[in-house]
Amino acid sequence: MTLQQLEYVVAVDKYRHFVKAAESCHVTQSTLSSLIQKLELELDVVIFDRNAHPTRPTRMGEEIIKQAKILLFNASQLKERVLSEKGQESGSLHLGIASTIAPYILPKLFKQLAETHPDIHLKVEEARLTTLVEKLERAELDVVLMASPIHHDELLEIPVYREQFVAYISPSDALYQKEDLALDHLPTENLWVLQEGYCPNNGIFSFCSRIKGNAAIYEAGSIDTLVKIVDENGGYTIIPELHVPLLKERQNEHIRPILNPIPTREVSLIVRKDYVRERLLNILAESICKVIPAHMINPHLKKFGIKL
Repeated sequence: MTLQQLEYVVAVDKYRHFVKAAESCHVTQSTLSSLIQKLELELDVVIFDRNAHPTRPTRMGEEIIKQAKILLFNASQLKERVLSEKGQESGSLHLGIASTIAPYILPKLFKQLAETHPDIHLKVEEARLTTLVEKLERAELDVVLMASPIHHDELLEIPVYREQFVAYISPSDALYQKEDLALDHLPTENLWVLQEGYCPNNGIFSFCSRIKGNAAIYEAGSIDTLVKIVDENGGYTIIPELHVPLLKERQNEHIRPILNPIPTREVSLIVRKDYVRERLLNILAESICKVIPAHMINPHLKKFGIKL
């Protein structure tokens, strides 16, 4: 069994097509097929159902692929660990990021890394929270940036920053006349929310348990779309403070602070507990901290950095 064979197996699973997998690995189809067959003979199992269209793994094949991804992940970390010990700041980093965070971090993060660490190749995947955690578990992502805590025994959470939430209210809504809002008295009527954005892990808002059928829940999309929905349909929504600078000047008049207590979310970098690329992780954290306001950065991270 070789890492190359495992790479070919994972490629076929990804593309569900032997020709496309071979092209992605820059080898001929016969070479890829031959090495996979040798692995099947060695393990005495059939990994792929070749009669299926598209090609799909067998039940045992799925288990082998799952372990192959973890082995390849650990092998790549070993290489990166050597580079880190040599002081070389290079390599690839596959980042997963929550959709409710991406618009405020990614544009400046790409620029920041390109200017300060051009030898680091950042690949980013934006997805829903459950998808990100599942891919991190399967070692399909190196690190994830998302709201925490997630309460997962096999994953390590590294708090990066904390941000407040504010209300964005339509002038036609009764709340618009108030200068500030009490969190515990926010109505669920006329409220537009992103289900995953506000109420993960039992929620950061007291109204999460009260929403049920009273609020309109926009399950897939962006904060920007929620703002536009309020502009067109009335009511109000809740937005993170990093979204406020993206509003138009006239829209800033629709912002109201939420008090007693001020709702916040903690955003963390999350990795598997067997993750070893400490230097790259610190570079990523430092770069993120440079694109957000200083008052939001976790004090411990600012002072001590990340120690795995």
